[in-house]
Amino acid sequence: MANYNAQFIRSAADESGFITSDKPMICVSGKSNVGKSSFINMLANRKKLAKTSNTPGRTRLVNYFDFGDFILADLPGYGYAQVSKTEKERWGKTLERFFEVAPICLVIALVDIRHDPTDDDKTMIKYLYAKRLPFILVATKSDKLPKTKIKPQAATVASKLGLSAGDVIALSSMSGAGRESVEKEIEKAVNIFNTKDSDQGITDENG
Repeated sequence: MANYNAQFIRSAADESGFITSDKPMICVSGKSNVGKSSFINMLANRKKLAKTSNTPGRTRLVNYFDFGDFILADLPGYGYAQVSKTEKERWGKTLERFFEVAPICLVIALVDIRHDPTDDDKTMIKYLYAKRLPFILVATKSDKLPKTKIKPQAATVASKLGLSAGDVIALSSMSGAGRESVEKEIEKAVNIFNTKDSDQGITDENG
Protein backbone atom coordinates (compact mmCIF):
# COMPACT_ATOMS: atom_id res chain seq x y z
CA MET A 1 0.00 0.00 0.00
CA ALA A 2 1.41 3.36 -1.04
CA ASN A 3 1.83 6.13 1.51
CA TYR A 4 1.14 9.38 -0.33
CA ASN A 5 0.89 11.81 2.63
CA ALA A 6 -1.71 13.69 0.61
CA GLN A 7 -2.74 17.28 1.31
CA PHE A 8 -5.55 19.46 0.00
CA ILE A 9 -4.26 22.38 -2.08
CA ARG A 10 -7.22 24.44 -3.28
CA SER A 11 -10.41 24.51 -5.32
CA ALA A 12 -10.93 26.16 -8.70
CA ALA A 13 -14.26 27.38 -10.06
CA ASP A 14 -12.81 28.30 -13.45
CA GLU A 15 -9.58 28.54 -15.43
CA SER A 16 -8.24 31.39 -13.29
CA GLY A 17 -7.88 28.95 -10.41
CA PHE A 18 -6.30 26.07 -12.33
CA ILE A 19 -3.00 24.86 -10.93
CA THR A 20 0.18 25.01 -12.97
CA SER A 21 2.74 22.45 -11.81
CA ASP A 22 5.76 20.54 -13.03
CA LYS A 23 4.27 17.46 -11.43
CA PRO A 24 2.13 15.08 -13.47
CA MET A 25 -1.60 15.38 -12.88
CA ILE A 26 -4.07 12.57 -12.29
CA CYS A 27 -7.77 13.34 -12.65
CA VAL A 28 -10.73 11.58 -11.08
CA SER A 29 -13.93 11.82 -13.10
CA GLY A 30 -17.38 10.30 -12.76
CA LYS A 31 -21.06 10.98 -12.41
CA SER A 32 -22.49 12.59 -9.31
CA ASN A 33 -22.58 10.23 -6.30
CA VAL A 34 -20.31 7.62 -7.94
CA GLY A 35 -17.99 7.82 -4.95
CA LYS A 36 -15.20 10.15 -6.07
CA SER A 37 -14.57 11.60 -2.61
CA SER A 38 -14.60 8.16 -0.99
CA PHE A 39 -12.17 6.95 -3.65
CA ILE A 40 -9.77 9.83 -2.98
CA ASN A 41 -9.95 9.29 0.78
CA MET A 42 -9.22 5.58 0.33
CA LEU A 43 -6.27 6.31 -1.93
CA ALA A 44 -4.87 8.84 0.55
CA ASN A 45 -5.64 6.53 3.50
CA ARG A 46 -7.42 9.45 5.18
CA LYS A 47 -11.07 9.63 6.16
CA LYS A 48 -11.79 13.30 5.56
CA LEU A 49 -9.29 14.58 3.00
CA ALA A 50 -12.04 14.94 0.40
CA LYS A 51 -15.46 15.90 1.68
CA THR A 52 -18.12 13.28 1.04
CA SER A 53 -21.80 14.03 0.65
CA ASN A 54 -25.03 12.09 0.24
CA THR A 55 -26.29 14.92 -1.95
CA PRO A 56 -25.44 14.37 -5.63
CA GLY A 57 -24.01 17.30 -7.56
CA ARG A 58 -22.39 18.98 -4.57
CA THR A 59 -18.90 19.05 -6.04
CA ARG A 60 -19.01 21.93 -8.53
CA LEU A 61 -15.34 22.80 -8.40
CA VAL A 62 -12.06 21.26 -9.49
CA ASN A 63 -10.49 20.24 -6.18
CA TYR A 64 -6.71 19.81 -6.13
CA PHE A 65 -4.70 17.54 -3.82
CA ASP A 66 -0.93 17.10 -3.57
CA PHE A 67 -0.07 13.40 -3.45
CA GLY A 68 3.69 13.95 -3.45
CA ASP A 69 4.75 12.52 -6.80
CA PHE A 70 1.66 13.86 -8.53
CA ILE A 71 -1.23 16.30 -8.26
CA LEU A 72 -4.69 14.76 -8.08
CA ALA A 73 -7.62 16.75 -9.46
CA ASP A 74 -11.14 15.84 -8.39
CA LEU A 75 -13.40 16.94 -11.24
CA PRO A 76 -17.02 18.08 -10.88
CA GLY A 77 -19.51 15.21 -11.02
CA TYR A 78 -21.64 15.04 -14.12
CA GLY A 79 -25.14 13.84 -14.91
CA TYR A 80 -27.05 15.35 -11.98
CA ALA A 81 -30.56 16.08 -13.29
CA GLN A 82 -31.45 18.85 -10.83
CA VAL A 83 -28.61 21.11 -11.95
CA SER A 84 -29.70 23.87 -14.34
CA LYS A 85 -28.81 23.75 -18.02
CA THR A 86 -26.76 26.93 -17.62
CA GLU A 87 -24.77 25.39 -14.77
CA LYS A 88 -24.16 22.19 -16.75
CA GLU A 89 -22.87 24.23 -19.69
CA ARG A 90 -20.57 26.17 -17.38
CA TRP A 91 -19.17 22.94 -15.94
CA GLY A 92 -18.70 21.58 -19.44
CA LYS A 93 -16.70 24.60 -20.58
CA THR A 94 -14.61 24.50 -17.40
CA LEU A 95 -13.76 20.83 -17.92
CA GLU A 96 -13.04 21.31 -21.62
CA ARG A 97 -10.51 24.01 -20.81
CA PHE A 98 -9.09 21.98 -17.93
CA PHE A 99 -8.29 19.04 -20.21
CA GLU A 100 -6.65 21.40 -22.69
CA VAL A 101 -4.16 22.96 -20.27
CA ALA A 102 -3.50 20.42 -17.46
CA PRO A 103 -0.35 18.19 -17.60
CA ILE A 104 -2.49 15.05 -17.43
CA CYS A 105 -0.76 11.69 -17.14
CA LEU A 106 -3.85 9.65 -16.27
CA VAL A 107 -7.62 10.00 -15.96
CA ILE A 108 -9.30 7.65 -13.51
CA ALA A 109 -12.83 7.30 -14.83
CA LEU A 110 -15.21 6.04 -12.16
CA VAL A 111 -18.46 4.21 -12.88
CA ASP A 112 -20.89 2.48 -10.51
CA ILE A 113 -20.47 -1.28 -10.91
CA ARG A 114 -24.08 -1.91 -9.87
CA HIS A 115 -25.57 -0.20 -12.91
CA ASP A 116 -25.10 -0.02 -16.65
CA PRO A 117 -23.04 3.01 -17.72
CA THR A 118 -25.10 6.13 -18.30
CA ASP A 119 -25.09 8.15 -21.50
CA ASP A 120 -22.87 10.66 -19.69
CA ASP A 121 -20.42 7.88 -18.79
CA LYS A 122 -20.28 6.85 -22.44
CA THR A 123 -19.77 10.45 -23.54
CA MET A 124 -16.86 10.83 -21.11
CA ILE A 125 -15.11 7.69 -22.36
CA LYS A 126 -15.60 8.77 -25.98
CA TYR A 127 -14.17 12.18 -25.10
CA LEU A 128 -11.08 10.64 -23.48
CA TYR A 129 -10.52 8.51 -26.59
CA ALA A 130 -11.04 11.50 -28.89
CA LYS A 131 -8.53 13.60 -26.93
CA ARG A 132 -6.14 10.63 -26.68
CA LEU A 133 -5.96 10.98 -22.92
CA PRO A 134 -4.63 7.95 -21.01
CA PHE A 135 -7.27 6.57 -18.69
CA ILE A 136 -8.31 3.60 -16.61
CA LEU A 137 -11.87 2.55 -15.83
CA VAL A 138 -12.62 1.88 -12.17
CA ALA A 139 -15.96 0.33 -11.19
CA THR A 140 -16.76 1.52 -7.69
CA LYS A 141 -18.95 0.11 -4.91
CA SER A 142 -18.05 -3.52 -5.60
CA ASP A 143 -18.78 -4.26 -1.93
CA LYS A 144 -22.46 -3.69 -2.73
CA LEU A 145 -22.52 -6.84 -4.89
CA PRO A 146 -22.14 -10.52 -3.96
CA LYS A 147 -18.56 -11.60 -4.63
CA THR A 148 -19.68 -14.03 -7.34
CA LYS A 149 -21.29 -11.21 -9.32
CA ILE A 150 -18.43 -8.69 -9.24
CA LYS A 151 -16.35 -10.11 -12.10
CA PRO A 152 -19.23 -10.71 -14.56
CA GLN A 153 -20.81 -7.32 -13.79
CA ALA A 154 -17.46 -5.56 -14.27
CA ALA A 155 -17.17 -7.31 -17.65
CA THR A 156 -20.67 -6.16 -18.59
CA VAL A 157 -19.87 -2.55 -17.68
CA ALA A 158 -16.67 -2.69 -19.71
CA SER A 159 -18.45 -4.17 -22.71
CA LYS A 160 -21.09 -1.44 -22.75
CA LEU A 161 -18.30 1.13 -22.87
CA GLY A 162 -16.52 -0.64 -25.71
CA LEU A 163 -13.74 -1.96 -23.47
CA SER A 164 -12.53 -5.44 -22.66
CA ALA A 165 -13.07 -7.09 -19.28
CA GLY A 166 -9.39 -6.66 -18.46
CA ASP A 167 -9.67 -2.89 -18.86
CA VAL A 168 -11.82 -2.37 -15.76
CA ILE A 169 -10.78 -2.49 -12.10
CA ALA A 170 -13.52 -3.45 -9.66
CA LEU A 171 -13.01 -1.45 -6.49
CA SER A 172 -14.45 -1.00 -3.03
CA SER A 173 -13.49 2.18 -1.22
CA MET A 174 -14.85 0.59 1.94
CA SER A 175 -12.69 -2.55 1.99
CA GLY A 176 -9.86 -1.36 -0.25
CA ALA A 177 -10.36 -4.24 -2.68
CA GLY A 178 -8.85 -3.21 -6.01
CA ARG A 179 -6.74 -0.43 -4.49
CA GLU A 180 -3.42 -2.12 -5.26
CA SER A 181 -4.33 -2.43 -8.94
CA VAL A 182 -5.18 1.28 -9.08
CA GLU A 183 -1.91 2.20 -7.38
CA LYS A 184 0.06 0.17 -9.93
CA GLU A 185 -1.64 2.03 -12.78
CA ILE A 186 -0.89 5.36 -11.12
CA GLU A 187 2.76 4.47 -10.59
CA LYS A 188 3.08 3.37 -14.21
CA ALA A 189 1.48 6.55 -15.54
CA VAL A 190 3.62 8.82 -13.36
CA ASN A 191 6.81 7.00 -14.43
CA ILE A 192 5.89 7.31 -18.11
CA PHE A 193 5.17 11.02 -17.69
CA ASN A 194 8.42 11.67 -15.86
CA THR A 195 10.43 9.70 -18.42
CA LYS A 196 8.93 11.71 -21.28
CA ASP A 197 9.53 14.95 -19.39
CA SER A 198 13.16 13.97 -18.77
CA ASP A 199 13.66 13.06 -22.43
CA GLN A 200 12.15 16.40 -23.47
CA GLY A 201 14.56 18.20 -21.16
CA ILE A 202 17.54 16.45 -22.76
CA THR A 203 16.22 17.35 -26.22
CA ASP A 204 15.79 20.99 -25.26
CA GLU A 205 19.32 21.18 -23.86
CA ASN A 206 20.81 19.66 -26.98
CA GLY A 207 18.63 21.68 -29.30
